[in-house]
Amino acid sequence: MKESLAALLKTALTQLQNLGELPAELSFDPQLERTRDRQFGDYASNIAMELAKAARQNPRQLASRIVATLPPSELLLKVEVAGPGFINFHLATARQHAVIDQILAQGAGFGRSSLGSGQRVQVEFVSANPNGPLHVGHGRGAAYGAAVASLFAACGFEVTREYYLNDAGRQMDILSISLWLRYLELLGEAIPFPSNGYRGDYVIDIARLLQAEVGKDWHQRANTLFDGLPPDEPAGGDKEAHVDALIERAKQLLGADYGRLFDFGLTHIQREIAADLAEFGVHHDQWFSERSLTENGEVEAALALLQRQGLLYEAEGALWFRSTRFGDDKDRVVRRENGVHTYFASDIAYHHNKFQRGFDRIVNVWGSDHHGYIARVKAAIAGLGHDPDRLTVQLVQFVILYRGSERVQMSTRSGSFTTLRELRSEVGNDAARFFYVTRKSDQHMDFDLDLAKSQSKDNPVYYIQYAHARIASMVRKLAEQGEACDDIATAEQLTLLSETREQQLVAELARYPEVIEQAALQCDPHLLAHYLRDLASHFHIYYNGHRVLVEERALRTARIALCRAVQQVIANGLGLLGVAAPSTM
Repeated sequence: MKESLAALLKTALTQLQNLGELPAELSFDPQLERTRDRQFGDYASNIAMELAKAARQNPRQLASRIVATLPPSELLLKVEVAGPGFINFHLATARQHAVIDQILAQGAGFGRSSLGSGQRVQVEFVSANPNGPLHVGHGRGAAYGAAVASLFAACGFEVTREYYLNDAGRQMDILSISLWLRYLELLGEAIPFPSNGYRGDYVIDIARLLQAEVGKDWHQRANTLFDGLPPDEPAGGDKEAHVDALIERAKQLLGADYGRLFDFGLTHIQREIAADLAEFGVHHDQWFSERSLTENGEVEAALALLQRQGLLYEAEGALWFRSTRFGDDKDRVVRRENGVHTYFASDIAYHHNKFQRGFDRIVNVWGSDHHGYIARVKAAIAGLGHDPDRLTVQLVQFVILYRGSERVQMSTRSGSFTTLRELRSEVGNDAARFFYVTRKSDQHMDFDLDLAKSQSKDNPVYYIQYAHARIASMVRKLAEQGEACDDIATAEQLTLLSETREQQLVAELARYPEVIEQAALQCDPHLLAHYLRDLASHFHIYYNGHRVLVEERALRTARIALCRAVQQVIANGLGLLGVAAPSTM
């Protein structure tokens, strides 16, 4: 509908140019928005105010000329000029109600578009370090990223969902040493567990699996492992130096088996992460290994490209990238004095790889602690010769979980964290998926467990699902009475939907495709979540105040069609958010 009205405006503006009333060189792209108050019409445009200065005309007078030049259209009941120069469009009643038949005819396809046809989008999300189970913070990134990807797909984009597996680096070595120490404990060794090790029960569980596979083959005495190491923090030492020394000692003692230990821990945790996500209804098309970037020579290749551009230099024994040339606040190290590449070097290679794969748009869903990385990554993209504006970074803020008034503390290494699996077990997938996307990703979230489990209108997901179930129940009862609901109401019948609440519902239904496009392009699934809550609210108020199954056949048919259209849109919207649309509750 917006496109049709915009076309009418373009026709009128072109005609005014032909008449010499607007400059011939003037360009325009009319935008329309739905009005908040229907007394001002269904759509409004401020195009006259946008063009008035360039056209050297009074905006209200220009708006009047545009309206007078609009070609006739069956879409419109009337067009008015309001305020300083707004153009308000009132749709013909038949056109307003036509959306009901459109919804019922298109079914699950209603709201989908070809907006992004021919464009490839990569959405990288979750990408949690494989050093432990997913916690409730990762869950928010998973729900958000999956919803963004689904919204893009609904708008016709070719979407690749990707998980960047951080399977290289120090945190994986710390996991490996933690796993080996728990294995040694199972063999009877008294181990002074390092302060900087991973303490969760999941490490013990993996250690049992390791023991079952290798038996006592990797057994070492505790004193052999710890003698001569720098002291840990409780003994007055440096915990980082202590764990690093432990890692080196393990590599010496295990030799080639250290790689097997490393891969064993990685494989089992990656498997658990994938299982958690699958049970959460989240899938990835691609799992991309950070380690592969080094093994395939892509890190060195990307750095060599930057070197040829004169963007690398040596200082203090390290290799630096001139990121300040591209707006970063300081230059960044890509290779340390010891010859080891930094994480940033891998990030450079990874994003170079993304652009080489031909994505038109790249969306990175990162935790809020990665805020400082945005400028340096965009600088690297520019240095590599790509357009940094093709990268969008969406930061996902922390989740604060409450049980009653008690805040739950989370720490990966201490093991005292609430896993995504535990959250799902307590509140269910639907509540978790929906609650996670009810706020903008860059806003902190207080997750109310009691609210998520409540069966009341205050629980938004329950309220929306209940609207769907109420309509499904009505349809079942009609079927039991031998009355089919498959026939689409005629245009004449739909004109009988003249009640204020009915008109509000129709207007809300018509907004759905616009909400999908806006939510996709802005990467804001909360817009859809709020829309569904509003639609459910309008429906419940209408259903509680009006009889649907009235005696008058034509009105009865129209109201059933209206309710079924609401049901379909709710199902479509919830599906994009990864939430079920139950028929019974």
